[in-house]
Amino acid sequence: MSAEIATAEMTRSPFPMARPGSVALVDPVVVLPNVVIAPQTAPAMTVSLVPQFRPKTLKAPRQTQVSYRTAGSVCGHRDIRGTAIKEIQATLKGCGLSDPVRITEISGVKLFSPAIIDCTTAKALRTWIDKGAKPAVGRKGGGLSELKVVASYSCRTRNNQPGAKVSEHGRGRAIDIAGFTLKNGDSTTVLEGWNDRKYSTILKKMHKSACGPFGTVLGPNANKYHKDHFHFDTARYRSGSYCR
Repeated sequence: MSAEIATAEMTRSPFPMARPGSVALVDPVVVLPNVVIAPQTAPAMTVSLVPQFRPKTLKAPRQTQVSYRTAGSVCGHRDIRGTAIKEIQATLKGCGLSDPVRITEISGVKLFSPAIIDCTTAKALRTWIDKGAKPAVGRKGGGLSELKVVASYSCRTRNNQPGAKVSEHGRGRAIDIAGFTLKNGDSTTVLEGWNDRKYSTILKKMHKSACGPFGTVLGPNANKYHKDHFHFDTARYRSGSYCR
């Protein structure tokens, strides 16, 4: 066989060319009698080694997902939203809070003003919202959207009276709520709604259901200082909750 014939016969390599997406193959040296054929190198592949389409049988890599409800949660509950803040020093004997939290939302219900309280009080508020406030509202107006918080931590005496004992507000154990807003935008206050036919039943159910989760529950029927809001605190008494 002449060199010309041999070259013609071996123009096509006996080895398959590289497939797109795979490593290029190189033809080996082929030896024929008295003829040496130089190796042929397959053209360099420019396509990516990564498949253009993921096979259906290949599962996508698992990605770490962080729930937006987890980030910013405090007091050991995902649905108590807020931040831990630094210790509050007392400006009056009996006040102060060593582990305060600043709460902005609980169980999807926003607080009109952030509440600075301790975690015991935050958890009591969560229980009341889930088992008292939300059921009291029911589906009216689409459900409960926001609570009008008008007081939380405040270093002062009870009802701001001179010479009185330090309020539970001064220990971060109390919160005052003056009204609520529904998801459709409708709202009322304790002052306006307590005797109003449209909201009276809801507000009175809210007030009653707080007795248990909280140690002290005061409302419009308690005294002149609570005509326009509910006072809830987590003080505990030997005789049980004090509710008026």
